[in-house]
Amino acid sequence: MAMETSWRGGRSVQDWINLVCGVLLFISPWALGYSGDLMAARTAWVGGGVIAVMGIAALVQFAEWEDWVALIAGVLMIISPWVLGFAAMHFAAWTMVVLGLIVALASVSEIWTVRNHQTTVSS
Repeated sequence: MAMETSWRGGRSVQDWINLVCGVLLFISPWALGYSGDLMAARTAWVGGGVIAVMGIAALVQFAEWEDWVALIAGVLMIISPWVLGFAAMHFAAWTMVVLGLIVALASVSEIWTVRNHQTTVSS
């Protein structure tokens, strides 16, 4: 199945959720005071930036691949505290896990909605 431009054109609450989570993740090192730990902070900045850009791109003109990228970024945020070794920094770890989980769930919901609608329309 080709990943086509969607019928809904930026009206998805999931894209807004991903955008907000990406921005929150990006500012969390300063807001929660872990900007001194460069591994945790850089992970938040890069992950938040990728998620926010995918949210903006999906709001401008949705393509399914944007939600797949956000889903992968969300899952990477969930596992990053243990893979990158900053799980002992509780503020950073919980921020990554919670926001990554929200992004992953929103992305899965969006992908399911788009695929379910395409199946319904083509029937």
